[in-house]
Amino acid sequence: MLAAQYDTLLVLISILVAILASYTALDMAGRINSVHHKGTFGWLAGGAIAMGVGIWSMHFIGMLAFRLPIPLGYDIGLTCLSLALVICASGFALWRVSQPSLPLKQLLVSAVLMGSAIAGMHYVGMAAMRMRPGIDYDPLLFSVSILIAIAASGAALWIAFILRKDTPHVRLARAGAAVVMGAAIAGMHYTGMAAAHFAEGSICLAVAEDDGLGAGWLAILIIVVTLAVLAIALLTSVFDSRLESQTAKLARSLADANEELVHQALHDNLTQLANRSLLEDRLEQMLRKAEREHGRFALMFIDLDGFKTINDSLGHHIGDRLLVEVARRFRSIIRGQETVARLGGDEFVVLVEIRDPEDAAPVAHKLLHAASERLLVESHDLGISASIGVALYPEDGTTSHDLLINADAAMYHAKAAGRNAYRFFETSMNTNVHNQLQIMQDLRLALERKEFRLHYQAKYDAANRRVIGAEALLRWQHPERGLIAPDHFIALAEKSGMIVPIGEWVLNEACRQMRTWYDAGRTEWKVSVNLSAVQFAHDNLVELVKATLERHRLPARCLILEVTESTAMQDVETSLSILNRLAGLGIDISIDDFGTGYSSLLYLKRMPARELKIDRGFIRDLADGTDDAAIVSAIIALGHSLDLHIVAEGVETEKQQDFLTELGCNSLQGFLLGRPMAPEQFQALTTMQVDPA
Repeated sequence: MLAAQYDTLLVLISILVAILASYTALDMAGRINSVHHKGTFGWLAGGAIAMGVGIWSMHFIGMLAFRLPIPLGYDIGLTCLSLALVICASGFALWRVSQPSLPLKQLLVSAVLMGSAIAGMHYVGMAAMRMRPGIDYDPLLFSVSILIAIAASGAALWIAFILRKDTPHVRLARAGAAVVMGAAIAGMHYTGMAAAHFAEGSICLAVAEDDGLGAGWLAILIIVVTLAVLAIALLTSVFDSRLESQTAKLARSLADANEELVHQALHDNLTQLANRSLLEDRLEQMLRKAEREHGRFALMFIDLDGFKTINDSLGHHIGDRLLVEVARRFRSIIRGQETVARLGGDEFVVLVEIRDPEDAAPVAHKLLHAASERLLVESHDLGISASIGVALYPEDGTTSHDLLINADAAMYHAKAAGRNAYRFFETSMNTNVHNQLQIMQDLRLALERKEFRLHYQAKYDAANRRVIGAEALLRWQHPERGLIAPDHFIALAEKSGMIVPIGEWVLNEACRQMRTWYDAGRTEWKVSVNLSAVQFAHDNLVELVKATLERHRLPARCLILEVTESTAMQDVETSLSILNRLAGLGIDISIDDFGTGYSSLLYLKRMPARELKIDRGFIRDLADGTDDAAIVSAIIALGHSLDLHIVAEGVETEKQQDFLTELGCNSLQGFLLGRPMAPEQFQALTTMQVDPA
């Protein structure tokens, strides 16, 4: 018998390779379990190769650690066959553990098949030495090695099946299991080697015939290739796992973002109530349900009384908090399957299922009570009320449009009746509603039909009573209703959005007319144009003003833009930015209706205004010794201290004129001095500068 020895270093390397191969197998089983169906085959094939090469390498490094006192080599064909056997066994194992279940019977059968393949790999690899005489195996150790292979395969399959799920500590568990599996595989190998006996005078034909692989070359090749294959497999698995994790996180983030976008698209950002889009959908659903089940429901249109005053005087942040609290109160009253929506501003809509028309009244009463409860916000004790209009299905309409319109009409009647009340819709209310709808429809055509006119009211120098310019005032020459003052259609224009194109027309026409006067020698005149709150908030206001001045070649000093005090104070910082940009063009800024709001002198000082217009309400009741006289006197003194030009509008009596002049008012405007008139009449009136008094 030839005496055999082992290279200790190579033995240790073989065991480490077995452990690494076992860990790779466990990791591959996890990847196969986690990937989608389309990627399973790729990971199965790659895992089978990596696992098979690892086990096969352990075997051959162990063979290379084996030393006999004769040269040893290995037949290429049989070596490749042994590799093919273990790759097939590895592929079978990975496929088996990727199945949804692993019953005991299937586990035992699979263990026998896989163990036999691994044992076959070992003994085919031994046969690759082509010893003469042949290797003599100890029957007992031979049988034990096969049993170890089967037992190790069964244990490996069960462990891989258990650890295939990604759990918080799965990698640590796989590492521990890999040590156990690697030791079992190595145990099988070295038991099989111990079973082999080599007779005296044996030779290795793989070396003698010079057609086999040399041991030294083979050791380097196997170690390098094995480590490369296992490293690539593990790195690919780790990178793919991380990529899948990042992809899953991204998918979750996208799903969350999409859910948030859907929520934002269907809910009011401030109050988180349903918005108009969601209300329309809920209303259509309720209509279909009521029609199908012959049921009833009530649509309540709610407008808050006194909210605008709080919002303008205390600021938007206070108004927003008030709206949030009112929304919370409304939501607490309405049942979960019903709807509370905010249409914008201080307008709300409530949808409530009812059995009888009388059932709507208690709900409306609760909503009124909730709105009228006082609220403390930042030390401000706030009190508002609500006006509610109620429309019933099917009595007051069978479409969403009819119900909304009729509830809106009923709400306006509640407001007109003194507020803090609710009103059920009545057919007689339709007259006013249809009248407004008709005006709104005509308004959309008025620009196209060129029905708008500008009238001009003269502004006089208070000291010498000479015309210094005019204020452009909009009129609507309706084909059926005649000349309509702006008070009757501006609110509808703002509500419909038509105020923007109408405002553009006003600005253009006023500048065109001013250019005509300028060419006629009135170079010292200025024309004043009023900006609505909607216009002032429009994005392209500054560009529009600049383009209009350039179009008519009008010097910027000839234009005054009037902004109401409440408009300028709605969002002070934004207003200051817009006003500074407008003033930067060279035009004059006038603060209109001064004294009616709650201006801060700090902000007034920062505004680039050149003119202050005293509200006509103070002028109307002006008399010596009255509160209005004191207020006007204070406003004029304040304006002069800020180097502002003071204009008094609404002058209707000579006593008012004299009193304002004496107080130091710079300019006067009113019926006493001249009514608004068409440009032709205005030109004729002012051809000769005479004292109108």
